[in-house]
Amino acid sequence: MADRPLSPHLQIWKWGPHMAVSILHRVSGGGMAIVGLGVLLWWLGALASGPAAYDTFYTHASSWYGMVVLIGLTWAFFTHMSSGLRHFVLDLGAGYELDTNRTFAVISMISGIVLTVAFWAFILLR
Repeated sequence: MADRPLSPHLQIWKWGPHMAVSILHRVSGGGMAIVGLGVLLWWLGALASGPAAYDTFYTHASSWYGMVVLIGLTWAFFTHMSSGLRHFVLDLGAGYELDTNRTFAVISMISGIVLTVAFWAFILLR
């Protein structure tokens, strides 16, 4: 058997914001694909089925748990978008310096929260 180097295990890696952003990017994309698609299909089905079905959808969507789901989907969207922009810049070949990468990762996570709060403040306060 050949003496091949072992692949680094998770215990070797130093955790940082760049790893958190990568994990959040995957989780938010999966969440939007599964939960977002379910909510979208329910909304479209309710729209096509008439006023009674839409009233049922609206009742659930405007309840506290419906708002939690909608705010969560909004956070997932803005987090995924911010992380996607970060990945785009990295694909261009910029931002690989450790301090720049760490700063951009933190900005990416914070901007997802700030954009979500601004979006819902605009919707609820107008």
